[in-house]
Amino acid sequence: MKKWILLLALLSPAVARANTITPQFTQGSMNSTTTTTQTISETIAQEVYGAEVKTWSGTNITPSGNISATDTTWSLTTDGADFQLEITERAAGLIETIDTVRDITTDSTTTSYSVFSQ
Repeated sequence: MKKWILLLALLSPAVARANTITPQFTQGSMNSTTTTTQTISETIAQEVYGAEVKTWSGTNITPSGNISATDTTWSLTTDGADFQLEITERAAGLIETIDTVRDITTDSTTTSYSVFSQ
């Protein structure tokens, strides 16, 4: 009979009971620091276009005709004196290409402090 009681006790379901959990602290604090780094890489491509240009400037110099004519000659206004002549000719179209490459890096740090109590 004792065997039957023992067998019955082993086969019967056990009841699960939850224990109450009591924290082991009464107060506390927490520190948190988050650091992020952001890098932006950018390339700026510029193309500068312009019109046709034909100019001249100078001192003590005289053209024989229109500067755009192929047979124009240049002569001194006063022989033996200092002179300067600057001729600029540019066809219409692309004048300049500018490529700007840069990296922008931003560092950010956030610190939080939390205090709690029971």
